[in-house]
Amino acid sequence: MSKQLLKGNEAFAEAAIRAGCEGFFGYPITPSTEFLEYMAKRMPELGRAFVQAESEVAAINMVYGAACTGKRVMTASSSPGISLMMEGISYLAGTEVPAVIVNVMRGGPGLGNIAPAQGDYYQMVKGGGHGDYFPIVLAPASVQEAINIMGVAFDLADKYRAVVHMIVDGNMGQMMEPAELPPMRELPKKPPNWAVTGAKGRKPNFLSSIYIDPVEQEVTNLRLLKRWLEIEKNEVRFAESGLEDAEIAVVGFGTSGRVASSAIRTAREEGIKVGLLRPITLAPFPEKRLEEISKQVRRILVVEMNSGMMLDDVNRVVQGRVPVEFYGRMGGITPLPDEILDEIRRVATNRMPVNGDARQQWITRLEKIVGGQA
Repeated sequence: MSKQLLKGNEAFAEAAIRAGCEGFFGYPITPSTEFLEYMAKRMPELGRAFVQAESEVAAINMVYGAACTGKRVMTASSSPGISLMMEGISYLAGTEVPAVIVNVMRGGPGLGNIAPAQGDYYQMVKGGGHGDYFPIVLAPASVQEAINIMGVAFDLADKYRAVVHMIVDGNMGQMMEPAELPPMRELPKKPPNWAVTGAKGRKPNFLSSIYIDPVEQEVTNLRLLKRWLEIEKNEVRFAESGLEDAEIAVVGFGTSGRVASSAIRTAREEGIKVGLLRPITLAPFPEKRLEEISKQVRRILVVEMNSGMMLDDVNRVVQGRVPVEFYGRMGGITPLPDEILDEIRRVATNRMPVNGDARQQWITRLEKIVGGQA
């Protein structure tokens, strides 16, 4: 197929349909609302299930019930809406049923605003809900990559009977880009053998997240952990560029990584040996590759649209082998390529060890940008 000019949220929704999504349950919230609106039109046209629930809490529990039937189901929301879904997401994980959840992130905390941000990193990557479970978290950086990853998200959810998050920010949900949609997949002819579909002539399946006996709960948690270790071994995804001879590595995901790639091209033209590592799976995190890079470069710069959340994971992996510095914008502000380019120049000319905490030093620099208003 040829490329079309597609709006992010609508493209993601159509990609989910073409990946075999059979049920969508959601509640409108900016900047993800177009996802739901598109599904409201397309799903009934195809004879598939669409329900606008009375709240995000209701929506995620509809996803939970439908997922138990073995169908490919999903929801999409934005930061505060995802927060309301967290109990249901933990139930999905505890019951070991697959589901895909799209988070079009906005500025916060609190009600915040409808501008793009990456402040949901901890909530998405570190579990979010209660108990021991491990969601897969995918972070594309363009409309096309998100389209491609949507099919991967459903496949991973089915393969591991796991919750899979795809996180983008408001920029990606609202932007229009030329992109190519995949062909429509055939829907499965029969549900998986674990699904709750009615039992005629066989013992009924039973799905639950309730384990009153602590021993049973521990056995379940151990099973989830073993499955996660398999995911860590086989499902790490990342993109990189310019790292072959790099002295500086920039690490950024989603829109931050995309903006950084533009700054890196200019820095390369200026003779600065800098490259990019862009995690596509934030969970599992590309730890092995980052560890290798930390043994090659002399400095690492982490770029995010938050206060330095992935920074903690980078520091954990690097373990002080090289200085790790940070640049972020918060509250719905997207860093410009020139901002990141200035940071790359600063890091390139500073050959002394970083004295003190990188986040604190960044706060001092950011206070100058915002004019001391904090």
